[in-house]
Amino acid sequence: MSELFRIAAVPVAIQIVLGTLMGVLPGMALSPIPPGPGVHPLSALEQQGRGVYVSEGCAYCHTQQVRPLPSDRPFGRPSAPGDFAYQTPELLGAHRTGPDLTNIGARQVSATWQYIHLFDPRVVVPRSVMPSYPWLFKVREGTTNPADAVPLPPGVGSQGRTVVPSADAVALVAYLLALKQAPLPAPGATPMSAMSAEPSTEPTAATSAPPPLPLEGETMSGSKVFASTCAGCHGPEGAGVTGVFPALASNEVVNAADPTEHINVVLHGLQGRAVGGMTYSAQMPAFGPQLSDEEIAAVIDFERTSWGNHGAPVSAQQVAAVRGAH
Repeated sequence: MSELFRIAAVPVAIQIVLGTLMGVLPGMALSPIPPGPGVHPLSALEQQGRGVYVSEGCAYCHTQQVRPLPSDRPFGRPSAPGDFAYQTPELLGAHRTGPDLTNIGARQVSATWQYIHLFDPRVVVPRSVMPSYPWLFKVREGTTNPADAVPLPPGVGSQGRTVVPSADAVALVAYLLALKQAPLPAPGATPMSAMSAEPSTEPTAATSAPPPLPLEGETMSGSKVFASTCAGCHGPEGAGVTGVFPALASNEVVNAADPTEHINVVLHGLQGRAVGGMTYSAQMPAFGPQLSDEEIAAVIDFERTSWGNHGAPVSAQQVAAVRGAH
């Protein structure tokens, strides 16, 4: 009996030693790492959404870790230890059947887009392989749209009915929109360990800087800015989504000789105004805090010269003038 005990005790002891060396001690060493700049705890609603994210198995297909590789640049800057100070356990993921979501709150800031993507992913991403999550929504009889209804294009959903997000869907979208990276301090700036973990009350561009991140000395082209900040709603061909997001192709504002309104919309966002005779309930976010004058000029020029459009070109100086006049 004692011989059998010794035989069983040896591998158990080895397992305990290896587990301590490879798991417990590194965890103890890393646990004092303070939160990075701009990193703050999730709200109660966002924490609830994180639970929905886990229960629906989102981590099986999506990662939340950006590697320091060129192929990961569209997802944001490389992840740092301080990014995960309030993420326990970390939802790093191991497979990317879908894109990385580390910075999805900055890459796709529209809650309307997120709801549509959950209800029927192929409405906004035609070639998506993501499953639909209809059980996260309630379908009500009647076509009178309540304030919280999800706008859907004709032919999507049940005809004669209204689709409304459930409490779980609201929480999940709140969590996804909270996934935003803040830039790390520049070399020579205040080190992360010396920065306060308290969230700042001042709005900054750091909280929602959109990818892809340009390399040092590289200027983002208009097509890249459009692909990372605009194409999700307006489509890669500028066709929009009928009844949900307006088209940019043949758009009167995009083709106007005076680009001031076009610049204003990109800088400050838009909601509740008629575009091409149709009023859209989805809010277009303001990109002024996120994009530089040069980037806004580049993306506006791209929109005004693509898909058959013929608007007048725009300079960074014009963007700066409109920004300063607001």
